[in-house]
Amino acid sequence: MTTDRKTRLKLGMVGGGQGAFIGAVHRIAARMDDRFQLVAGALSSDPARASASAAELGIAPDRSYASFEEMARAEAAREDGIDAVAIVTPNHLHAGPSIAFLNAGIHVICDKPLAASAAEAEAMKQAAATSRARFFLTHNYTGYPLLRQARAMVARGDLGRIRLVQAEYAQDWLTDVIEQEGHKQAAWRTDPAQSGAGAIGDIGTHAFNLACFVSGLAPQALSAELHSFGPGRQVDDNAHILLRYAEGARGMLWASQIAVGCENDLRLRIYGDKGGLEWEHQDPNQMRFTRFGEPKQILTRGGAGVGPDWTRVPPGHPEGYLEGFATLYTDIAEVIETGTDNPMLPGLQAGLDGMWFISAAQTSSADGGAWIPRKSPRLA
Repeated sequence: MTTDRKTRLKLGMVGGGQGAFIGAVHRIAARMDDRFQLVAGALSSDPARASASAAELGIAPDRSYASFEEMARAEAAREDGIDAVAIVTPNHLHAGPSIAFLNAGIHVICDKPLAASAAEAEAMKQAAATSRARFFLTHNYTGYPLLRQARAMVARGDLGRIRLVQAEYAQDWLTDVIEQEGHKQAAWRTDPAQSGAGAIGDIGTHAFNLACFVSGLAPQALSAELHSFGPGRQVDDNAHILLRYAEGARGMLWASQIAVGCENDLRLRIYGDKGGLEWEHQDPNQMRFTRFGEPKQILTRGGAGVGPDWTRVPPGHPEGYLEGFATLYTDIAEVIETGTDNPMLPGLQAGLDGMWFISAAQTSSADGGAWIPRKSPRLA
C-alpha cells in the first residue's frame, strides 16, 4: 500500500444519501489516506433528499444531480470532471450507473455484489470491455493485512497443495422479519427485485470472494441448500454450500443471517498437505498458522514475519473494517494515477465469479442440491 502521494482524485458518488449506511463507509475510506475528494453526487432518487445530502457533504449545488445519467454526461463534459465514481446503491441499481460512467470514460468503484441479475452483469461486462476506464469492486475484506499475508503464504507454498477450503459468514440481524416493520436496510435486502438474492448475495459473496482471494482457487462446481426461516421472507436467509475445485480440493461455505448470537462473524480456514491457516473477523489482527507436526503459531498484523506493506498502524493497535476499505481506495488511486495493475484489487472478474456463485447456488437449491458446473470461461 502506498500513502506518500498527495494528489487528491476527484470522486463522485451515486447513492449514499441521508439514511444510507454504506455510502458513509465509502466516504470515510476514500478520505482516510487523503487520496480522494468528494465533489459531485447523485445521492438519492428523491430530489429533495439528494439536494439536502449534497449540502451536508459540502458538494456545490451545481454538482448535485437529479440522476446518474445527468451526472455522467455533465461530469464527463467538465474540464474539472470527476476521476472516479463510487456506486453505493442497492444491487439492482449497480448496472445502470456503472454502464453510464464506463461509457463516459469515468472509472467506477462499485459496491458488491456486481448486480442483481445475470443479464445486468453481462451488460456491465460489455461496457467495461469497450471503456477506457477501469472497474473496481469493493470486497473490502481483501484489504485486511493478514488476509493479504495469507494469500501470499498460500501462493508461495507454505501450506503445500490445498485440500480444504472452509468459509463462513454468519449474522443474526434478520432473525425476526424486520423488513415487515419498515426497516430500510432489511426492506431492500430481502426484496428479490432489488437484491437478486438473500444471504448468499449480501454476505455469502464476501465469504466466497475471500475463499477465492486467499486460496487462489476458483470452484468448478457447487451444490447448495438455501432456506428461508423468516415467515413470508422471499429470499434465502441461510445457505449451506459444497464446493469442488479442479485441483482436487473440496470446500464448504455457510452463510446465515438468522444465526442468533452472531454479529459479523466471517471466518476462513484453509488446509493443505503441509499446513493450515485459520482467521476470524472478530479478531482480525491475529491469524493461526500450523505446519504439520509442529506447534501452532499466532501471527499478528505487522508482527514478526508478516509483510509490513499491508499494515497502516503499529502492531497492537486495532485495524479492521474501515481501514480495509481505505486500503482498497488507496490502491485504486494508485492504479488510476499510474495505469498499473494490482492483483490484490477485486475487479470485474471477482464480480462475475460472485454472480456465478449466486446463480449456481439458487439453481442447485431449486433442483434439490444438484451439482452445478461452471461452464462459462473466466476472463483472461
